[in-house]
This record gives sequence, C-alpha cells and structure tokens, in this order.
Amino acid sequence: MHITTKALVLRTVDYKESDKILTLFTYEQGKLTASARGCRKKGSAIAAGCQLLAWSEMVLYDFQGRWSVKEAATERLFEGARRDIERLALGCYFAEAAELLAVEGLPNPEMLSLTLNSLHVLDKLPHKPLPLVKAAFEWKAMALAGYEPLLDGCAVCGIAPPQNPRFHLREGVVHCAQCREGVGEGVSMPLSPQALDALAYIIHGDPKRLFSFQLEGEHLKQLADAAEAYLHTQLERGFSTLDYYKSLTL
Repeated sequence: MHITTKALVLRTVDYKESDKILTLFTYEQGKLTASARGCRKKGSAIAAGCQLLAWSEMVLYDFQGRWSVKEAATERLFEGARRDIERLALGCYFAEAAELLAVEGLPNPEMLSLTLNSLHVLDKLPHKPLPLVKAAFEWKAMALAGYEPLLDGCAVCGIAPPQNPRFHLREGVVHCAQCREGVGEGVSMPLSPQALDALAYIIHGDPKRLFSFQLEGEHLKQLADAAEAYLHTQLERGFSTLDYYKSLTL
C-alpha cells in the first residue's frame, strides 16, 4: 500500500550505514514511524526531505507492516530558523514536545498546525521575543493534549478575575493568593492580571492569531516561567532539547 502525504519530521535516528528512522507528523495519519533507506548516501533524492524539521511531501509505502519513505520533496525547511542557533534549538524543542504529546496513529491536526505555525514564527518573524513564542507554544500544546488550564475564576472562592492571581501547577487552576490553602498541596506560581489575560488569549483565542498578543517584562517572565513549570509538572519529565536551548540563553 502506498500513500502520499505531507509530513513534518519530528525526529531522526541514524540506522545502519546509510538509513534513518524518522518520526513523522502528518495530518491524515497523525504521528508515525518510517524508515528512510539510503537517505544518508551522497546524492540521495530523499535526503533533504528527511531532515529534522523538514516539512515535506512524501510517498510512503507499507513494507511488512512498517512504513518506508519512497519519495520525499521538501516544501519548507524553515531556513530562517536554521540560521539562528537559538531559534533552531527552540524549534527542536517544539518537535520533541509535539512528538511526546501526539499519539501514534491518531490524527491531531490542531497539534500539527500549532507546531508548524510555531516554526513559521521562528522562521519569518524575528521580532517576536523567543520567550513569548515558547510560552504560547507550551500553553497551547498542553491544552490540545488534554491539560487545558481552568481560568474562569478562583478555583476556591469563584471570584473572577482572582485577586492577586496565582496558578497551581498540579491542579491546573488559578486562584486568589489568599485562597492558597484551599487548593491543596503543590506549587503555585504568580500570574499578574496581564499575564493571566495573555494566557486566556492563548487558550481561547483564534489559533491563527496565537502569537499576535504583546507582553513584556515581568509579565512575560511570569507567563513563560509558569508555562514551562506546568509542562514539567504534568508530564513528569524533562527535554534534552529544552536543556540545550536554555544553555544558549544563559
């Protein structure tokens, strides 16, 4: 069986002398694994399309129950991001997070669109602060994966908006600072009203305009710090690509 699909390469692993094992993200098939035979040979016709973070049109065929790449033609390589080490590192983090949050064989077009849109911002919009792009991706990706934070009002007293708002990482809710004991054990982090408004925009706004908001200074720091901490708390793991990105920004 052959299929033609567009795919984002989320991960590559060298295999044997000239092959790669690819983790692909497609609209129709969701996340899938495919072998790219001979793609590391000099002059391989599929080499460019099998690069990490390449958005390619591929012809895949089913060989003994496993996908293999027959053809691969690149549509976007996000060259602007590749020319900047920090942007490239952040793009690799987005790919690693998307790979973890996507489910094998289950279509998730919203997550794929989020990942592609985030790479587009890294590629074409250099004026966007990287902490803003990173935070928006993390919050939206978590929401799409079933970890949407509850922002309607204080989870304890119900006041909206919460007074001196804080975000509880384990419960995924906002609460008033004075209602802290009613939320339970775990870490709560401050979110200024401006940061909370930005978070509500990320979660509930038009996904096509995800990165259109503006936030800076301490408000952006609070939004970004809470996003990363929430992801780590809920997924209970770290990311090597994130560690590398952060090493570049110290």
